[in-house]
Amino acid sequence: MRPAAAALSLGLLLTAPAALAAPTCFDREGVPIRCGAPGALPVGAKRPAAGALRTSPPPSGRKILGLICLLGGLFGLIAAMPRFDGDWDG
Repeated sequence: MRPAAAALSLGLLLTAPAALAAPTCFDREGVPIRCGAPGALPVGAKRPAAGALRTSPPPSGRKILGLICLLGGLFGLIAAMPRFDGDWDG
């Protein structure tokens, strides 16, 4: 029974239709936005050539320092955990 069920499920997976993703819409600045939202261009409209890609500014030194402190604290808490080897009495 198990080989038949495995063969049937494999056959169904291989013959299933591909799932298609929802279309991507853009606003006038070229930023991807949910279709139907205010400011979205119609489905299939090309984004403008000028300013098509917006890049975010690099993180500041303060954010990087905060991230380093957060990760250091997390690893410090993990290092301070007791050993879980089953020897609780001694």
